[in-house]
Amino acid sequence: MRKLAKLAGMLFTAVAGVAMAATAGSVYDFSLKSIDTHQPVSLSSYHGKALLLVNVASKCGYTPQYAALEKLYETYKGQGLVIVGIPANNFMSQEPGTDAEIKTFCTNKYNVSFPMMSKVSVKGEDKAPLYAFLTDKSSDPKFGGEIQWNFTKFLFDRNGNPVARFEPAITPDSPEVISAVQAALK
Repeated sequence: MRKLAKLAGMLFTAVAGVAMAATAGSVYDFSLKSIDTHQPVSLSSYHGKALLLVNVASKCGYTPQYAALEKLYETYKGQGLVIVGIPANNFMSQEPGTDAEIKTFCTNKYNVSFPMMSKVSVKGEDKAPLYAFLTDKSSDPKFGGEIQWNFTKFLFDRNGNPVARFEPAITPDSPEVISAVQAALK
């Protein structure tokens, strides 16, 4: 009975997420819970800023990208860049911790000061509505497509328009990311 209830809950979440993604006009139509307060944070609160959304994990080969993300944030936050870290445990259980454990890890190991959200799912039946929207190829054929691994990066301009997607191997300090951030800030 428990498994059936869990399956029903996952199905409801997936259907609701797909419905919300289908009716959403922009990234600003979504909210995520803050890793600090567990209160919803509307992404519309970042309107007017360049926004880089990154699905992150603490036990991944790409985890050292936290350092480059923090450096990118420190360099450009004064010009209007916001980086939002979104923990996910979808790939080989590389983000098994609680929100408190994730926050402690990011702060202690990488001095992360950019906003972090509570852990969500970025793929599968329980995919968060935001990620249903981000990966929808019908609404965004250029940047849509399933998340392949941790540290996939989506960049939006100051009006919430998607301007770039960077797969995990492309580091936050790479010339193409820096160039795209600078263009999004204009």
